[in-house]
Amino acid sequence: MAGISPQSPILANQGASSSSSSTNIPLAPPDKQPPNLHIPKKAEKTIGWAIVGLGELALAEIMPAFAECQLSKPVALVSGHPDKARKVAALHGIAEDAIYNYDNYDKLAADNRVDAIYIVLPNSMHAEFTIRGLKAGKHVLCEKPMSATVAEAEQMIAAAKAADKKLMIAYRLHYEPFNQKAMELCKSGALGKIKTFVSTNAQNVKAPNIRLSGELAGGPVGDVGVYSINAARYTLGEEPVEVFATAHQPKDDPRFREVPESVTFILRYPSGALAHCDCSFGTSESRFFRVLGTEGYLRMDPAFSYRGLRLHMKEGDAKSGDAEVKELVLQPVNHFAAEMDHFSSVILNGDKCLTPGEMGLADMKIVEAIEKSWKTNEPVKLS
Repeated sequence: MAGISPQSPILANQGASSSSSSTNIPLAPPDKQPPNLHIPKKAEKTIGWAIVGLGELALAEIMPAFAECQLSKPVALVSGHPDKARKVAALHGIAEDAIYNYDNYDKLAADNRVDAIYIVLPNSMHAEFTIRGLKAGKHVLCEKPMSATVAEAEQMIAAAKAADKKLMIAYRLHYEPFNQKAMELCKSGALGKIKTFVSTNAQNVKAPNIRLSGELAGGPVGDVGVYSINAARYTLGEEPVEVFATAHQPKDDPRFREVPESVTFILRYPSGALAHCDCSFGTSESRFFRVLGTEGYLRMDPAFSYRGLRLHMKEGDAKSGDAEVKELVLQPVNHFAAEMDHFSSVILNGDKCLTPGEMGLADMKIVEAIEKSWKTNEPVKLS
């Protein structure tokens, strides 16, 4: 058969399916695009946002995230640096008459373009500008930690109720799929009875930086330790009843003359579960947590970063030979876009807010107890 060409009917018949209908299956749709192609629709209504504070987080993460939002758009800026604000406004199509400063901030009350305010200021300014924003008749999303003190957090919640406006704390990890999956698996009992939670959130902070200022309510616990506190809550599903903490504040490093370099704390829960957490501003970056149960464990590393999160789960018994560690591969999202669109949906549709002011208050009570414990070198009870 050496003289038969590849186009020979004999060879073609040899490769054909026994079903004549198979030759009629189209290999591409006639209009050259996938038949189930999703074409996004423009939202009927979006929420206009004012971003308060144009520091690194706002410029590098929050402002770019609006491009991935469906329900949220930037319409105003509040900054103490007018030249920078004008450049940012021009880049994002924000009107120049929608640029405010910290003195005329309250005039947002008369700006009907603004529905919601995102507070991205130093921790010491969260309470003041949240309360002023609520009194101006706007809904408020406030960065974590919620405030500098428990008393301030309580005042912020009271102001939201008085104004009949929504207050949400920016715990962005509640809105991204890897941490959501960890919450789901822990709640479902996939790990058995959960016994311990271990976490480190640490980085090496260079001066000058607002995180190193005691006057601005800096320090590693409120800034990065709060991620571990919050993750312990959403994996263990409990509130701690006792905390013990110790801190290191080196005298030979001028960066830490006002705040500790590192803090380690242990949280005890009603079920008997324990959480062991470290946070630091003086080490190489590390951001992970591990949840250990009687039937398996979860490992997130990194767990708290803006991108690149990885989730592993171990199930089974090594003695019986059926133990397995597997990576759960999920489709990532922009944390800030998901967070802002959630709050916009809360405002537009009355959805339940997943990270309300009350959650921020609960964390502030733990943060204060940690500080009290490392200062007294004694365990502190939590009600």
